[in-house]
Amino acid sequence: MKITIACVGKMKAGAEKDMYERYLDRARKAGRSVGITSVSVVEFSESRASRTQDRKEEEAQLLLNALPSGAVLIALDEHGKALSSEVFAKKVGNWADQGISDVVLAIGGADGHGQALLQRADLKLALGSMTWPHQLVRIMCSEQIYRSITILTGHPYHRA
Repeated sequence: MKITIACVGKMKAGAEKDMYERYLDRARKAGRSVGITSVSVVEFSESRASRTQDRKEEEAQLLLNALPSGAVLIALDEHGKALSSEVFAKKVGNWADQGISDVVLAIGGADGHGQALLQRADLKLALGSMTWPHQLVRIMCSEQIYRSITILTGHPYHRA
């Protein structure tokens, strides 16, 4: 199974990028033992449309067009479900066991996701009720992917 974090916006060099790349590297190495063959990030440019709705629709279409066929789509959304790390890990493990080839976590632009993407999403996931900067959301997603793998493998990283 491949896991991709698909993002609207480009991450600039710095501490935040270093941190999410560190977790991605850990996830890539540890994931092989549970059938996760790839953990990657894909970035898309933000829409330049003047109307909010148009920006959301354009960005949603970019993300949807990049989805591999049959992929499980997780939309990061403030109105989504907040899951524990254990529940998220179980979902990842179940998808791997079911032979799902791709899981995509979609991080929208500053205005959020367009309706088409939200309707297509298999899971709408909230990282709590607060609003987070996109750079931190990438870090949190990459860390939770790594944490999921460690939970699935019984590694002591997750001690809750």
